[in-house]
Amino acid sequence: MNENNELLTYIYQNAKMGVTSCTDLIKILNGKDNKIKKIVEGELKGYENFVKKAEKLLKKNKIEQPKDKGMMADLMTKMGMNMELMKDNSDARIADMLTKGFTMGNIDITKKIDRFEDDADKEILKLAKELLEFGKTNIELLKPYL
Repeated sequence: MNENNELLTYIYQNAKMGVTSCTDLIKILNGKDNKIKKIVEGELKGYENFVKKAEKLLKKNKIEQPKDKGMMADLMTKMGMNMELMKDNSDARIADMLTKGFTMGNIDITKKIDRFEDDADKEILKLAKELLEFGKTNIELLKPYL
């Protein structure tokens, strides 16, 4: 089923990118007294959990593990984050960046859920909806910092 492959690949790659971004952000914040660090650490744990669940479903559905977005994409993301935070590393700026990322992810996953609602494996669809809820919850957690 192509829809299972596409949806699960999206979930996996989104979660992997979240792990990379949160890990990079935690390194940038290391030694600083930003109050938002605990939220970022929680986001990292959440994304790591989604990676594990997606890997399990990939294996169960005999779908080849997708390639990561690539070293170049990771490098560009890291450079962009570093540039932004060199200008302003306040909790408000970090919350703004993260909220925009979650919002873009929520829009993308909502489109995929709507597109594959009738055809995708229910377990994969459930994971997609969990990822959407994760994004919504984290936006709410970030609001006080904006």
